[in-house]
Amino acid sequence: MLVVDRRARVTAANHAAHALFGPGLTDRPFVTVVRHPSVNHAIDWVLDPDAEPAPDDDPDLPPPAHGILKLRATLSAQGRDRACVVTVGPVVIDGTRGAAVSIEDSTGIEQAEQMRRDFVANVSHELRTPLTALMGFIETLRGPARNDAAARDRFLDIMEREAGRMNRLVADLLSLSRVEGDERRRPAQKVDLSSLVRSVAATVAPAARTAGVRFELDLPDEPVTVPGDADQIVQVFHNLIENAVKYGGSGGVVRLTLTHLDHEPVLRGPGWAVAVEDEGEGIDPLHLPRLTERFYRVDTHRSREKGGTGLGLAIVKHIINRHRGRLRIESEKGQGSRFTVILPEQQPR
Repeated sequence: MLVVDRRARVTAANHAAHALFGPGLTDRPFVTVVRHPSVNHAIDWVLDPDAEPAPDDDPDLPPPAHGILKLRATLSAQGRDRACVVTVGPVVIDGTRGAAVSIEDSTGIEQAEQMRRDFVANVSHELRTPLTALMGFIETLRGPARNDAAARDRFLDIMEREAGRMNRLVADLLSLSRVEGDERRRPAQKVDLSSLVRSVAATVAPAARTAGVRFELDLPDEPVTVPGDADQIVQVFHNLIENAVKYGGSGGVVRLTLTHLDHEPVLRGPGWAVAVEDEGEGIDPLHLPRLTERFYRVDTHRSREKGGTGLGLAIVKHIINRHRGRLRIESEKGQGSRFTVILPEQQPR
């Protein structure tokens, strides 16, 4: 909130205004605080009741309602652009007309809405591709390939693969929804981290042998107990180990190590680190900050060929957040990749 006198100078500002625009707001021309033409036009019109806002003067400014103007504006403050809802109305200051300016920062709401639109667009795109393929093959099987046994078998194989891809996508979407719903609830049970990693490695072993990848395990023989949700932690390591096998390259090695950290600064205490390291092509550091975004892929075509949905690492990130842990990703092009999951030894307070 800011109050402006008849000379369009700021006479008062609350704590939120100082936090947004910085100190020293009072006794300054309003135009030096908020540098936005439509907002300043609104101030001028409110201070001069005889000057009705004309749409031709400023098409971005809506008509006033009961002497109050409300508009959306992108304001620059402290080096950042913020989407704001600005309301300007008349007040009386020492017997003269002034203006009260309310600025509501809606950046977070706008970003959330943009994320929702992006998410819907991505899901629609991911589903449309296999659906289009299925519809095309069904039409072909009913027509030209009706009596072609070889084509029918080939098309049915492709249809099965595309249907499986849609099924995986729906399963990952449901999993992501459940994980996000549980993210603020801390797990109450205890799990043996070493045993879970061994179990996941044994589950993925057949696929690793087929891909020509072998595991090297460096895990303690004794139990390593941490607070956690066993099913979710299995999901984390299944995703990371499976990715290492898929993208680690034929004939490569995937190393799984579990080490104790006496003090992890980010966790503010001791923890356990599980590293999944491969000898694959590696990832350009440019992509690393975005790897855990929904539907973000380094190589879209290759990821889809391998059966990826683009949601695996997003699910991993939310599960680790629920466990108050951290995910570190280290990789260089041509040097392989290392994904390290760090979990607290004790439940953080």
